[in-house]
Amino acid sequence: MQAAGGKISRLALSSRQRVPPGRSLTHMIPRTVPTWQADLAAAITDPLELLERLELSADTVGLSPAAARSFATRVPASYVVRMRKGDPGDPLLRQILPASDEMLPVAGYTRDPVGDLASMTRPGVLHKYAGRVLLIATGACAMHCRYCFRRHFAYGKARAARNGWQDALEYLAADTTVHEVILSGGDPLIFPDEKLHALTRSLADLPHLKRLRIHTRLPVALPSRVDEALLAWLTGTRLQTIVVLHANHPNELDVQVGEACSRLSTSRVTLLNQAVLLRGVNDDVDTQARLSERLFDLGVLPYYLHQLDRVQGAAHFAVDDQRALQILEALQGKLPGYLVPRLVRERAGAEYKELVGVRTGDWGLGTGD
Repeated sequence: MQAAGGKISRLALSSRQRVPPGRSLTHMIPRTVPTWQADLAAAITDPLELLERLELSADTVGLSPAAARSFATRVPASYVVRMRKGDPGDPLLRQILPASDEMLPVAGYTRDPVGDLASMTRPGVLHKYAGRVLLIATGACAMHCRYCFRRHFAYGKARAARNGWQDALEYLAADTTVHEVILSGGDPLIFPDEKLHALTRSLADLPHLKRLRIHTRLPVALPSRVDEALLAWLTGTRLQTIVVLHANHPNELDVQVGEACSRLSTSRVTLLNQAVLLRGVNDDVDTQARLSERLFDLGVLPYYLHQLDRVQGAAHFAVDDQRALQILEALQGKLPGYLVPRLVRERAGAEYKELVGVRTGDWGLGTGD
């Protein structure tokens, strides 16, 4: 145990407890767990507990035990406090609540909607687009979003981190046309800082790599993750670093998230946001405008607004293209251009993400990402 000031308090050791020569007491000192890991461990995994906190009944919100068994519930307490108590239609709740609609089979909705398996060159190494390689670091997330396009993904056999990233690093070393590595998952910031340091040191040793892009929801779902240790990692690499957040609604961006974004901004990373257009969550002009404005207030540039990836179990979130384009057109009339995200869709086998356009033909060009 430790006393104030970090000194080891005096221990009354019996003859059997005395430390042998050459050994120390460090094994007897409790390890300090980072705040974010404690917050992660305390996440709510029982949907009934979640509803109890929100003063809602299972019948009122259409809770489905079968959906919860199919794709487990997980949400940090710090995210739950941003939800409105007593509101079954809360847009944050809707994103993480196991609903009966998930169990309905819908034609065209599959377990691998964006062709991840076909683009995997090594376990957890996805090479879809020119110049960029995506590494699936982990299957773990701080929060289980019900529309997740990898909700059925077999992470156990497809983690780039296995074998100390060796397969992934060998693949990257052999292809000098790759200039950017994308860390995804799951959520790569679930990894402890020391493991992230080890990875980026190895990546930085490859001279043809220029950029590191991190796709993460943790600064939004679990803002305590953005601590001094994480910032030290972000600033400790020669690679130009881009952090792509995932926020879908302005109510997600509370004071704590704002503070996390401020800390990220001071670490010299480029901050972008990608959202998903979700029915009943953010499929209206006012919500999208407030989201863009709030993001920019926090130093984050709205980047992509994704049409839903057609993953099995998420069809109830779909917004048709005509409505999506109406929202985008209204945003263009309401906001400056740099606050209007690009409306895109990812298609399995495509060479880039495609700009959505059913009424404006010249929007059919690719975006290059």
